[in-house]
Amino acid sequence: MIDENDFFRKACLAILSTLKIENALLKTLSYLGTMMPADELFLHIYDFGLKAVRTVARADSSGGTTVGGVIPMPFDPSLALKTEQTPYVQVVNRPQEDPATRLMGRALGKPDSSVLVMRLTLEDHRPGTVVLRADGPDAFTGEHARLFALLNEPFGMALSNSLQHDQVLRLSEALADESRYFQRELARRSGETVVGEEFGLRHTMEMVRQVAPLASPVLLLGETGTGKEVIANAIHNLSGRRGGPFIKVNCGALPEGLVDSELFGHEKGAFTGAINRKRGRFERAHEGTLFLDEVGELPPAVQVRLLRVLQTKEFERVGGASPIMVDVRIIAATNRDLASMVGKGSFREDLWYRLNVFPIFLPPLRERKTDIPALVYYLMERKAREMALPGLPQLGPTSMDRLLEYHWPGNVRELDNVIERAIVLGKGEPLHFPDLLAPSEEMPERGREGPDRTFRRLEEVEATHIRDVLAATMGKIHGPGGAAELLGLHPNTLRHRMTKLGIAFGKKIRSCQQKIGRNE
Repeated sequence: MIDENDFFRKACLAILSTLKIENALLKTLSYLGTMMPADELFLHIYDFGLKAVRTVARADSSGGTTVGGVIPMPFDPSLALKTEQTPYVQVVNRPQEDPATRLMGRALGKPDSSVLVMRLTLEDHRPGTVVLRADGPDAFTGEHARLFALLNEPFGMALSNSLQHDQVLRLSEALADESRYFQRELARRSGETVVGEEFGLRHTMEMVRQVAPLASPVLLLGETGTGKEVIANAIHNLSGRRGGPFIKVNCGALPEGLVDSELFGHEKGAFTGAINRKRGRFERAHEGTLFLDEVGELPPAVQVRLLRVLQTKEFERVGGASPIMVDVRIIAATNRDLASMVGKGSFREDLWYRLNVFPIFLPPLRERKTDIPALVYYLMERKAREMALPGLPQLGPTSMDRLLEYHWPGNVRELDNVIERAIVLGKGEPLHFPDLLAPSEEMPERGREGPDRTFRRLEEVEATHIRDVLAATMGKIHGPGGAAELLGLHPNTLRHRMTKLGIAFGKKIRSCQQKIGRNE
């Protein structure tokens, strides 16, 4: 007598030992061969669309393999099993007596065989059929069928797991293929957008080609709208990391409370609303390039963590304790004077040194007007493609002269918007730009009152306004009638701005008042 518990345990260990179903079948066949006749083991599923039996895997004495072949059959043979004596299992010792077995035996080249056919059932789902074949007729008994039937659920689990595993692999391969395609497409398109590399941006592109093959951080400097993202793309595509991801982060657009989570990710339950683990931008940029646009807007605490990543190449997710190693190249960009911010204490000096390894300055459009004609035609072509226009827009007789005379305070971004607006308003007619004023045509109220006029920096104006409001509220920030309410800001946001601008509040301002009182 065979111990059913021991048989079931050892057979399960073989069946569920690996996700490679062909290896599991080989181990199972080897074990079953010690208990009953066993020359070959098959896993089949019935494809209703093809009206055929598809062999998922098979094993014999020579080894296991995934087959993938199909055998045409007008009906699902598992539904015709006669299993009154042993649930799920039919003994077929003479294939000529069973149509489905006879057809399968001929297709497999084994017409003179005995088989145990088991219809797999797993939670009211029938994933497929398992067939144990032995050479010659009359090989199996009812006792063999009873033992084989014990393995219905383990075989069903193994087949379901294998099919799901294969599906995950196919989806993963498809996703990787799409990712490679989009990376190539981005590289191709970004390479086309460096307009002016032979003229106004010639010096800039020489520096780009010089630093691109290296791993050094790059700091892109220049006014807003000069095309810093385009240059960052060019550096990435000319580097050895062009096959990796190019991840962009607009540091100025990230909510203050979520900057850490966006950059470094978070663990499940790290804070309210963190219902799942999230990978940050640094992890997503592994073996690629991370572009930190408007890096001067990063809060001081995040500057510390960024400095650590640059120094050690590792970080922890928010709420995590395990360090994560990353291989990321940093390209930072800003339109602010970081050296001045370092002097005021609003940007870390050591971080500035780390980012400022290889600075590249992008000249404003007004200093490279020789690029304007090429930019105009490039932008018109791109807009025509994006807006599905029937043909390329044309310029009016004096339109290019007007574009060349304008001083372009918004740089290439402003030129892009001007071209699009003219196309929309032109309705197919040649493009004109009546709203653009040359310097000689500008009105006095626009601020042209002579070269000797001085202007205050925006930070100074903002600091003065905040101090006036604080004076009106007697230093009150939070609550009804407080400075935050009058300025339309969240109290924490106002405190953060006051810290950046060097405006004392709370304990600091009381300390100052006490010192003033003592001096008086």
